[in-house]
Amino acid sequence: MDWDRLQWLNPPAAVALKGGALHVTTGDQTDFWHGTYYGFQHHNGHFLHQPAPAEFSVETTLRADFSQQYDQAGLMIRADATHWVKCGIEFVGGVAYLAVVVTNGMSDWSQMPLPRFDGRLRLRLTRVRDAVWVQYLEADAWKMLRLAYFPPELTVDAGVMCCSPSRAGLRVVFEAVALGVPVSTEAY
Repeated sequence: MDWDRLQWLNPPAAVALKGGALHVTTGDQTDFWHGTYYGFQHHNGHFLHQPAPAEFSVETTLRADFSQQYDQAGLMIRADATHWVKCGIEFVGGVAYLAVVVTNGMSDWSQMPLPRFDGRLRLRLTRVRDAVWVQYLEADAWKMLRLAYFPPELTVDAGVMCCSPSRAGLRVVFEAVALGVPVSTEAY
């Protein structure tokens, strides 16, 4: 995918293309969250996107200098401020977690620690009918992190996202992003 074809929702503090990879530096106190438990609504995270077909898979490989509470980077699909899914690494309590937030009116949050995280992650979101599969690559196998409901009538944009709710200056490298036909979900 050509990075120049994508558009920013909330452009970051800095962006550069180097050797085909996108280098992003986050702005101060950026996030995506809608309501649940914390009561706040944040829609100022950085999301580089393009329109997606009704069914698709989107993938990225990323690296980042996660070090502060809630630093995050990964993939996102978004219909509007109250209907979106984000997934990726989220740094919580000094630990890198695989995290997913699904927002259908209100946000929810699930996470799983990644004790063998080496600083690089490959992710995939697949949307088919009323479902979104969140997968990550471990060794040579794709593993499912979550299967979530998402309203099938909503059109979405898909792409990469990053946020730093407790600071500015998270540096993220997105090595690539690809949007295409949905991969098979028959194994699930």
